[in-house]
Amino acid sequence: MAETIVIAGAGHGAGQVVATLKQKKFAGRIILIGDEAQLPYQRPPLSKKFLSGDLDAERLHFKPASFYDDSKIDVHLNTRIEHIDRAGKKIITSDGAEFAYDKLVLALGSRVRKIEVPGHDLPGVHYLRSISDVEAIRSKMSGNKRVVIVGAGYIGLEVAAVCRMQGLDVTVIEMADRVLSRVVSPNVSDYYQLEHAKHGVKLMLSTGLAAFEGKRRVKRAITDDGQEIAADFAVVGIGILPNSEIAAAAGLDVINGIVVDDTCRTTDPDVYAIGDCTFHPNTIYGRLLRLESVHNALEQAKTAASNICGVESHYSEVPWFWSDQYELKLQIAGLSEGYDDVVLRGDASSGSFACCYLKDGVLIAVDAINSPREFMQSKALIAERAKIDRDKLVDAEIALKDLA
Repeated sequence: MAETIVIAGAGHGAGQVVATLKQKKFAGRIILIGDEAQLPYQRPPLSKKFLSGDLDAERLHFKPASFYDDSKIDVHLNTRIEHIDRAGKKIITSDGAEFAYDKLVLALGSRVRKIEVPGHDLPGVHYLRSISDVEAIRSKMSGNKRVVIVGAGYIGLEVAAVCRMQGLDVTVIEMADRVLSRVVSPNVSDYYQLEHAKHGVKLMLSTGLAAFEGKRRVKRAITDDGQEIAADFAVVGIGILPNSEIAAAAGLDVINGIVVDDTCRTTDPDVYAIGDCTFHPNTIYGRLLRLESVHNALEQAKTAASNICGVESHYSEVPWFWSDQYELKLQIAGLSEGYDDVVLRGDASSGSFACCYLKDGVLIAVDAINSPREFMQSKALIAERAKIDRDKLVDAEIALKDLA
């Protein structure tokens, strides 16, 4: 068994690697290196309960500080990794320190996609990826202020919901012709558009951002058709990019992320990778995927740590995601890309329904809105690639689990 494990990255997935190594009785040295000041913490609540102030920073942490102390984990925070020396089996950090490894786990995560328009660097233009990002945004939210949000994906709409619930004037600018366009069907997009409109959010769809303007800080957003929207601050949520550059520089295979197999090994058998930065096989969908998902990061972390400990493990999971907006919980099981039929179960006007995606009669994904039972039962059917009778699927009185 390896004697020294270096974990490059200190996000949620990295924390799970440490936890699983200790659970599997790994007795060697564990070195955890992260570029933030924080121990591993959960990111999903950042745009939800942490932004609203309903959750404090301590409750975000994956494990308390005492866990790392008691487990004798060698933790290095505020430390950026610059280079991987695969031949020498060591990593070099930005301050010139070197850390030797027997096995290396790349838990490098992802970073926000920056918007490149005039005024993008004005004070008051924010992104949301870290605790410090949210703290900066929260400092601008007191009072009935005006916020412009660029992007109507998960982050943009979650921020819009929190800001409206706190009385802010909210405008969302989105280039696509509907919200959540990359992840849900038009039926679900329409539902969320109506909900946000009912709560007073101004949605500007099929609209691009041309510039931010202001002298000392952002004062307004200018759309591509020349409209001016006053803004006391702005939040940009236009996607994320995998942190895979140092892996590529080290000669590892990188295609839309670090390429790994179903054991989470890279093309170097002594180097593993997990989470947002990976491009990995999924046997359910029969292709390589890069997923921006906490569930994916945690399960890959367990897989990598188990294999490092000599317990053979293969990653094969139904992807799933969730979003909290107002009183709505959207839970998504599977990936709907490539669907050829959509079936709605339940009455959308009741606030609880599900949207089922089929391809050649096979259930490939389900969007469940305030319907946890549909979400839970759908995962097994998706994993089985179950062929579903469409006429029965429409009947919400018949449980999903009985439709295989």
